[in-house]
Parts: sequence; structure tokens; C-alpha cells
Amino acid sequence: MNKFFILLSLLIFISNCSLKKVEKHHGVYNLEKKSDKLELFQTNTNDVIINLGLPSTKSLFDNDVWIYIERKFTTTKLSSLGKENLLVNNVLVLEFDNKGMLVKKELLDIDKMNNLIISDNKTTVVNKKDSFVNNFLTSLIKKIDDPLGKKKAK
Repeated sequence: MNKFFILLSLLIFISNCSLKKVEKHHGVYNLEKKSDKLELFQTNTNDVIINLGLPSTKSLFDNDVWIYIERKFTTTKLSSLGKENLLVNNVLVLEFDNKGMLVKKELLDIDKMNNLIISDNKTTVVNKKDSFVNNFLTSLIKKIDDPLGKKKAK
């Protein structure tokens, strides 16, 4: 009876296994094929929404730049503990003029992204709250030292 339960549980476990790899897909399916349908200076924003849907991201600096993303992962073999493997990583950048016509189209795939040069320069962060507090305290100290404003500045 004990062997029967072991065999039954083993059979259930094996029957749930699949030989097909599981693929996780994020973003717009077949972005490369769909982007081929978009023609410069003939496609407008409405056509793009019909073909691709709403953009994944719109540019924060310029409302006329739309970004579409497609990523596809699959799990690796059991020997590597099921880590995810990146199959497809496409980014489509569309730029429109002020009338809504497609002016520029750029499709970045994995190879193009690996060749991108990232700047090592760093920008400094200006914290406006600190400067406001500093200015406020400085002016408060000046008012305490000279309430009538008659002392000469040094």
C-alpha cells in the first residue's frame, strides 16, 4: 500500500511536468514586426495607438517622444537552478512633430543596447529644502542681531 502511494504521487508529479519552456512576456508582442508597418511622415499618433497601443513611457522632457518596450524571458535548465534567460529585449523610440506625424523611428535590440556608451559623469544633486532652511535661518539670525536693520553689513 505504501509503494502504491509513492508511485501515485510520483506519477502525479511527473504528469505535471512540461517539456515546453515557459516564456514570460512583457510589453508589446512582436514589436519588431509591428514597427515595420509604421512609415515616416505618413503615420500619425492615432495610427501608432491602433497598431501598438498606448506607449510604455512618454518622454518627461518632450511629450512628442513615445517609448515602447518588449521583453521576453525563459527559464533555464534545472542544472542552473531555473535562472531566467533573456530572449528578446526590444525598445522602440518614436518621435513625433508638433502636428502628430511620425518623424523619427529607432528600434534598439539586444545587440544595439550592448553597444551603447554610458557616460561616467555624475551630476550633483541640489537639495532645495536645505538651501531654503539655510536661507531662512540666516535671515532669522540677521533679524535677531539687527532688528531695525541699522547695522552696516560687514
